[in-house]
Amino acid sequence: MKNMKIDANGTEIRVMGDVVNEDAYISLTDIAKYKNPDNAFIVVANWMRNHSTISFLGLWEQIHNPNFKPIEFDRFKAESGDNAFTLTPQQWIKATDAIGIVSKSGRYGGTYAHTDIAFEFASWISPEFKLYIIKDYQRLKKDEADRLAIGWDVKRELSKINYRIHTDAVKEFLITPTLSPQEMAYTYASEADILNMALFGKTAAQWRSEKEIKGKTPNIRDFASAEELVVLINLEDTNADLIRQEVPKIERLKILREKAYRQLELLKKNQDTIEVLKKNLIEGTEVGN
Repeated sequence: MKNMKIDANGTEIRVMGDVVNEDAYISLTDIAKYKNPDNAFIVVANWMRNHSTISFLGLWEQIHNPNFKPIEFDRFKAESGDNAFTLTPQQWIKATDAIGIVSKSGRYGGTYAHTDIAFEFASWISPEFKLYIIKDYQRLKKDEADRLAIGWDVKRELSKINYRIHTDAVKEFLITPTLSPQEMAYTYASEADILNMALFGKTAAQWRSEKEIKGKTPNIRDFASAEELVVLINLEDTNADLIRQEVPKIERLKILREKAYRQLELLKKNQDTIEVLKKNLIEGTEVGN
């Protein structure tokens, strides 16, 4: 998950996940520090003792989590509010298989909650503070949407760079006058799926089936990262050369798969390089337009 931050009137709060598609988690630990900077975990634990909190958490899980355990939830709900009742986020997660609250360790450690739950917690802390959180969260969401929009343009440009080289090789060496238009279309699609198999480990049809997508859009490549599309460019060029050398399809797949794995590993270790590449592509696209 990507780690980000928002600034709620001077209080830094960590955010992780997908803010654009409403699947982000906000740090309850950081929100709690607004009330008690030294013992944030106590603030979260006190909030979770409330009957209304347990009812809200249980309802959220029932709506969003098919694996939620209602029997354990009912027990917590019955006991909540009593003076002797205590509940930590870890206990809640372990007992009910909850997904709305997560506990993380390490550099970005702490208790995180889905935005629906985090905003509810912020209201309990301070309605005014909640407004500051929402305001900067909306700013973060807009910034991410703008960034992804640029990323989409870059991906489209990356996909086009070697497309002509690849299709020309297919046309020159695999398409013959005796093939019907349907057979020619299948050959192109088949070659595209060799690249999909090498890079993603599945064909476009398999991906659509997994996602329960009817029709041919969206495509598996629409969801590829910039790093994957950089590798795809290289795979297209390599496959074109292999086609000209009349390398059998299964051998080409093995070669392409090995190359994809090696290049992705290299790109992961050189993030600075890929960021420079993305910047150059964006600037090049702007100049071209």
